[in-house]
Amino acid sequence: MATPLNPDRFGFLHIDLNSFFASVEQQLHPEYRGKPLAVVPTMADTTCCIAASYEAKAFKVKTGTQVGEAKKMCPGIILIEGNHTEYAKYSKAIAEAVELCCPVAHTPSIDEMVCQLMGREQEPPRARKIALEIKQSIYKNVGVALRCSIGMAPNRYLAKIASDMQKPDGLIGLLPSQLPRAIAHLELRDLPGVGARTEVRLNARGITTMEQLLALDRNGMHKLWDSVWGDRLYHWLRGADTGDDGAPVASEVQKSLGHSHVMAPEFRNEEGAWAIANKLLHKAAMRLRMEKFYTGSMSVTIRYQLTKEQAERIKSKRHFSGIKQSGWGMEARFQQCQDTLTLLGALRGMWARRPQGEEFRRPFFVGITLRDLIPEDEHQEDLFGDPDNRTQLSATMDKLNLKYGHTTLHFAGMLPARESAPTRIAFTQIPVQYGVDYM
Repeated sequence: MATPLNPDRFGFLHIDLNSFFASVEQQLHPEYRGKPLAVVPTMADTTCCIAASYEAKAFKVKTGTQVGEAKKMCPGIILIEGNHTEYAKYSKAIAEAVELCCPVAHTPSIDEMVCQLMGREQEPPRARKIALEIKQSIYKNVGVALRCSIGMAPNRYLAKIASDMQKPDGLIGLLPSQLPRAIAHLELRDLPGVGARTEVRLNARGITTMEQLLALDRNGMHKLWDSVWGDRLYHWLRGADTGDDGAPVASEVQKSLGHSHVMAPEFRNEEGAWAIANKLLHKAAMRLRMEKFYTGSMSVTIRYQLTKEQAERIKSKRHFSGIKQSGWGMEARFQQCQDTLTLLGALRGMWARRPQGEEFRRPFFVGITLRDLIPEDEHQEDLFGDPDNRTQLSATMDKLNLKYGHTTLHFAGMLPARESAPTRIAFTQIPVQYGVDYM
């Protein structure tokens, strides 16, 4: 075990932007401030809210609430289709505002930032002063509608916990001398990494409260998790620095990249789904080249909406939006490539083999994933070169799309969906700016 920090010092600040997407919309549209608002992926009652303002949260509307239900829970709620390019721009601007006060050491997601404190910055009064300066810098340099909660703690894991303890606009510090009693009142689900499935597993082993978890010794925690994660968690919850400070374990070389999209109602047919698939592949292929990879396989996933009668007749699942669905997927392997034309050929071959029948007439979700990624410097060129100049064609397309926008030059198959399937943000993945667009 590494030596703990001095009991009266903080090692990290965790900055959590409150209701980030909704707050950006209220910043962009002053007329929405103080009003219940939800950001949605598309204007359909069957989809789900991806963010809610605090005014909407007062009506119990939250991330994951079905739009139709949100309208019932909060009559008059303002619904806005997400503008993820703006969210990426604001995230970057906020990081720059934070940097004016303290360097950003980690960016776990689009709406989170971590600062590591050094030397005398770790003294509680100084750490608190830095945290208040960060709040003021965001307010002054980015926008008055943007608020954040900041957690101060001796390690990253506890700082993340502290940032969730007071919202909105909170500031909480957890000192080693206060631990673990300062977190004994929390729920098990308040711990990062403990989701619904993990909670069920802990309950099955007799752990139903935080007090019971904290009562375990190190060996007990190890047995509970059946891994070194239990040892780490034992130390983190007591304020120790084990060397990785609660950071997620770094993955090895990236293995896949892709895009998926819940389609707007007007695209929920065979022609619309094909156009959306083309758009998603176009974006994924461009990212593949920008990130300097080749790919050796691709998978396509389609989810189909079922009628009530169909759902009763065949095995079905319920999508998070509430839609009863069936699904189909396929993977194709091919010679390593990175050009769009070759990948479109692979997609076309798989698409021709998609299932047919009445229950497959209403696609509402399409996903494209490029797998088995190989870094450019490890790729072996084909003995016979590139006779069709497909790589050069893709490079020319990239040059124009980077300058004028990624839908400027594209293959005809995606034309009906040219403005559809915009960049979506997974909270754990931050879009990267390529040319004038975020992808």
